[in-house]
Amino acid sequence: MTTPVFPPLRAAYEPEAFRATAHALMDQLADYLKAALAGGAMPVLPWAPPAVNQERFATAFPEEPAPEVSQAFAALMARVLEGSHHLHHPRYVGHQVTAPVPLAALCDAVSSLLNNGMAVYEMGPVATAMEHHVLAWMAAKLGLPSSTRGVLTSGGSAGNLTALLAARQAKAGYDAWNGGAHAGPPLTVLVPRSAHYCLARAVRIMGWGEGGLTPVDVDDHFRVRPDALEDALERATRAGRKAIAVVASAGSTATGAFDPLEPVADFAQKHGLWFHVDGAHGAAASLSPKYRAQVKGIERADSVVWDAHKGLLMPALVTAVLFRDGARSFDAFSQEAHYLFHGDGDDARPYSDVGLRTLECTKEMMPLKVYACLSVLGTRVFEEAVTASYDQARRFAGMLTAAPDFELALEPDCNIVCFRHTPAHVPPEGWDALQVRLREALVSRGSFYLVQTRLPRGVYLRTTLIHPLTGDADLESLLDTLRSAAARP
Repeated sequence: MTTPVFPPLRAAYEPEAFRATAHALMDQLADYLKAALAGGAMPVLPWAPPAVNQERFATAFPEEPAPEVSQAFAALMARVLEGSHHLHHPRYVGHQVTAPVPLAALCDAVSSLLNNGMAVYEMGPVATAMEHHVLAWMAAKLGLPSSTRGVLTSGGSAGNLTALLAARQAKAGYDAWNGGAHAGPPLTVLVPRSAHYCLARAVRIMGWGEGGLTPVDVDDHFRVRPDALEDALERATRAGRKAIAVVASAGSTATGAFDPLEPVADFAQKHGLWFHVDGAHGAAASLSPKYRAQVKGIERADSVVWDAHKGLLMPALVTAVLFRDGARSFDAFSQEAHYLFHGDGDDARPYSDVGLRTLECTKEMMPLKVYACLSVLGTRVFEEAVTASYDQARRFAGMLTAAPDFELALEPDCNIVCFRHTPAHVPPEGWDALQVRLREALVSRGSFYLVQTRLPRGVYLRTTLIHPLTGDADLESLLDTLRSAAARP
């Protein structure tokens, strides 16, 4: 007996209709990309309050298909493109989310159509193999040994949590996975005060509470002070906590500071602690011959997090979690000791079910876009992108230092630059409020997109020079635009 298929359902899968719609969309996206890269009159962000966008997209979803599906889809995509944040605009200098290479977007379309969830090998056989090779390439760039294994996951927050879960299983001295957070002494992790907030979230998720994170002092450049590590360990011990790990940042979020990794590695080795590097932003420095020294010592880490959607120009989210001892890559979510999992031999272990290593159960084909872009575009384009962005940050810092009405917060370690406008007509006590007003003015007008941060000396504007086609002329215009905005009442 043949099961009847409702005609609109069959039409939704019709290949020729899909071909026509897809061709039209590619033309639409290429036109959008051309306009965004040119900048011009296009705003970086066509600012609208939340209520306005809620109203713009308010709709009663119809029961029946549109009379012309391809035209209706094109019209909707035009509205989406027009109203969205334009990260490919060269005057986007905001958050640490890059203007992805367009080829990667095509890979997302392939991934979505295939829908090969990767938790189980047989559901994602091609993607599983690709993930192994992508991770091996990243590990080699960091100088990690061939025994390194890992997983791609959904962002740095999930990545850092995964690494700390593995650290807990390796160093707690008891089975916290099965016995719970109170099956042994309370635990803690030593973390720089400048570290990303997701680490504080991670220890709370693991049930360790506020004391699960022991802060370590940083210097005037927001890099962890190696001489403060012993004091932090003593404080943790006096508080009745067992320290199991120490974390260092390779490119902190607020200022882009790189902690001195080698002395932290020495400290971890001396005390038998797990050494984790949050390199979500800065691990990409390993690709640049000019700036590779920034991550010297990262090859000694037990675990490293590296966001491909930052320095590798990929769409969000793709984060690598790498474990120096590949067997430990199973510890984060294992219910048994890593060496018992599935009874896999060493040869089979790298290709086993990805779900054993990651938070996600149904995981999209994350490695496809990284693997494809590395294979087709080559590795040099990504190496040059990192070097160019770090170079540009230093040139921008030079512009700021040379300008009497701007103050550079600190010399940049990577492509993040913090600064503030300090015109003569505004007294120092008004500088914080001025930075807030200037940012609001530029963002609401769409002329630039930048963010702000609070440092010990006050509020600063913060730029991440992550768009590979942002030029020095754009940054000179940024300073002039800030001056003009400050001159207005």
